[in-house]
Amino acid sequence: MYIQYGPLGGVKYANYLRYKRTQIIIIDSDVTPPRMMPFVLAHEIGHALCTPDANTAWLASYTLGNDKKAERIANQFAVELLLNDAYLREHAEFGLHELARMRGVPDEHVQLKSQ
Repeated sequence: MYIQYGPLGGVKYANYLRYKRTQIIIIDSDVTPPRMMPFVLAHEIGHALCTPDANTAWLASYTLGNDKKAERIANQFAVELLLNDAYLREHAEFGLHELARMRGVPDEHVQLKSQ
């Protein structure tokens, strides 16, 4: 897997694609807010590990955004990776939403954390 940082034209924070047998994650470091970088990278790794054959750039372009299942899976992976149970136990003095903010997890995805 390769992780590249470079401009994507400001359309998305990042993109995952697979070309032949090579998995590539491209993060637009020009537009991705630094506080969201951990979530964005974890989300794209989720695509690479959980939906490796789904070319998200193609799906977004040619299925009129009907890639919701792959996006939901990648979001769930990112939330579980960044807010894993061991991390929550180690930082039990903080609430879930506070830990999520510290890890760059957007508020709208916190509910994906399995209890």
